[in-house]
Amino acid sequence: MNINGDVALVTGGGRGIGRTICNELARRGLDVVVADIDADGMAETVADVEEHGQRALSVYTDVTDEESVDECVSTAVESLGPIDVLVNNAGIAGPTKNVEDVTAEEWDSTLAVNLRGPFLLSRAVIGDMKGRGYGRIVNVSSASGKRPVPQRSPYTASKSGLLGLTRTLAAEGGPHDVNANAVCPGSVAGPRIDRVIEAEAAADGRSVEEVTEEKRAKSPRHEFVQPEDVAETVAFLCSDAADRITGQSMNVTAGKITY
Repeated sequence: MNINGDVALVTGGGRGIGRTICNELARRGLDVVVADIDADGMAETVADVEEHGQRALSVYTDVTDEESVDECVSTAVESLGPIDVLVNNAGIAGPTKNVEDVTAEEWDSTLAVNLRGPFLLSRAVIGDMKGRGYGRIVNVSSASGKRPVPQRSPYTASKSGLLGLTRTLAAEGGPHDVNANAVCPGSVAGPRIDRVIEAEAAADGRSVEEVTEEKRAKSPRHEFVQPEDVAETVAFLCSDAADRITGQSMNVTAGKITY
């Protein structure tokens, strides 16, 4: 699956799914801009990308801050060239509370990272993509954006909103060969789901083992998704094989979600 572009920008690329996405895109021949607030994590990802023989650049980026985002994109373009692929991966889990207990600050901070961030990054690159007649934007949403999740209202609202943004970007970018799609992972094995499970267990007065087993059981495969599953789906959506796929929300849930 060939990817026509030369340069990809991945937010939250310093760890977890983001690092795996950076490695997958580098493996397919793209130079990678690693945007994150984790300096040590970015350095490790940059080293990984360079091991694939590709150029890499780390840029400290607060995706909630307009000036930081614009500076990230301008630095990336100046150093590596125009952005062909944007992966909006940066996200936070937000609080684990019933709606009546969620503070306005918790709501705002979750949506700032998970929804405002992708908007700011997409806005910063899509004009140039349209002008050049090519671009690929992939937003990492969540299965939680498609179904209700008790005690996770800010997170589910932000991920649902990201699907709406994706569809609008696809509609506006389509005439210019700028595709926009979303990937909706289920529970992905790693530190983030571990923290979510611990928070849910504490909130419900249950054991971590019980909550873990409950989450696994929601998948017909009775297993968690792996970061590589998400990264390979992102790469597919950026490739020639997905040239006429846009405005879609691709499930990577081991069967947990089928719509």
